[in-house]
Amino acid sequence: MATVDKAKNKAEELSGKAKEKFGKATDDKSKQNEGKADQTKSNLKDAGEKVKDAFRD
Repeated sequence: MATVDKAKNKAEELSGKAKEKFGKATDDKSKQNEGKADQTKSNLKDAGEKVKDAFRD
């Protein structure tokens, strides 16, 4: 289950990076910020998964 969550988090991070780059290319600050927010959310979820993994071991 943790592997599935990690994969979803990575997909969300990549999506956020794509949104951020698209926002930069089109000079759309809103899209850039949305991409950065998605990346941050993904990183926080990933950190939570790492904490859970540490307690499982």
